[in-house]
Amino acid sequence: MNDLNVTEESLAQLVMRGGIYYNIPGGSKEEVISNIIDSLSALPAQKNETLLQAVIEREALISTGSENGVALPHPRTLILEDNEEPFVAIAFPGKPLDWGTPDGSHVHTVFLIVSKSPKQHLGVISKLNFLCQQEAFFNLILKKAPKNEIIGMIETTEKIWR
Repeated sequence: MNDLNVTEESLAQLVMRGGIYYNIPGGSKEEVISNIIDSLSALPAQKNETLLQAVIEREALISTGSENGVALPHPRTLILEDNEEPFVAIAFPGKPLDWGTPDGSHVHTVFLIVSKSPKQHLGVISKLNFLCQQEAFFNLILKKAPKNEIIGMIETTEKIWR
């Protein structure tokens, strides 16, 4: 698959593939990341440990905590095989937790990003950052809205981008 095809996939499609998860247990970012990965159906189960190691290694370099209670964990290197699809999982920890965010906020929403190329990765981060700055979308994630509302808002916003 070439890079052009990979980047054309919508954020909504990536989230539908990755899933949205509620009340993820864990008292640390490592526990929450592990529990998110254990919940995934987007990857074969044997790949979970590889993903967990890669995300924890990336997190050890510098926190992926953003501002306003959002974290964007991801592996530093590409880990997907040709037959594996990229995805974004949205997860809501059971309780907000310290993630080392620049503004000191506790994280209430985690976007786990697993991309197929650097170009796709940067595009996803850019879209997520934009969405999280939009009051309507931010309010949806803050109240842990149902999956259909979150995905619907992403789809609506993506139509504007086209």
